Amino acid sequence: MTHAVIINPRQQYAVWPSGNDLPAGWRTIGWTGTEQACLDRIAELWTDGRPAPVREAAAEDAARPALQLLATDRLWLREVLPAEARQITAGEPAGLDWLGGAPSAETQIAAKMLVRAADAGLHQYGWGMYLLVRAQDARVVGAMGFHGPPSDGSAEIGFDLAEQARGQGYATEALGELAAWTLRQSGVDTVVATTTEDNTASQRVMERAGFTLLPERDAEDLLVYRLTH
Repeated sequence: MTHAVIINPRQQYAVWPSGNDLPAGWRTIGWTGTEQACLDRIAELWTDGRPAPVREAAAEDAARPALQLLATDRLWLREVLPAEARQITAGEPAGLDWLGGAPSAETQIAAKMLVRAADAGLHQYGWGMYLLVRAQDARVVGAMGFHGPPSDGSAEIGFDLAEQARGQGYATEALGELAAWTLRQSGVDTVVATTTEDNTASQRVMERAGFTLLPERDAEDLLVYRLTH
């Protein structure tokens, strides 16, 4: 029996008996022969077995700056690129699925800080903003990140969670992971986070993540929590 090499829109190849109706969406490439000859031809043409969109996305990612990606049991902490931050600043989803439909006002403000740092040439990859992506459905449930690169061995973290995601331990889980990553970096021995006196929810998050309340407040009269090695 003669066979043909066929291809689909995702640039995947297959061997198909000649004379039979082609599967929907597939077409021939003009190569026919024995089944083994067709398999040999596919081996020559299709050196990367992933679908074309996957290959293209991988190539695009490889050309981007290295992004930090951290993971907990339920979340991915995915670093935000400056170009994405510009979209988030405007309230746009930046190609992501957000719990609540769009970035919160607080997350937009954090994204604007990243954009300003990038425009001033001060942004350092790894020390910007992270989206909290829920692993079960890939929806963004909040954001967390740094107020800039470490200074004098200390880095400050802030966070925001979508209202629908609160009370489920996501912020504690993410803060613990990002703080642990921070303390593994060379020259960093302290992580701090601040909150207002009436924000008891944030205070509980910091305490559950292992932070300790300092006796003194910061220049804006905010409570200061600290985690060290």
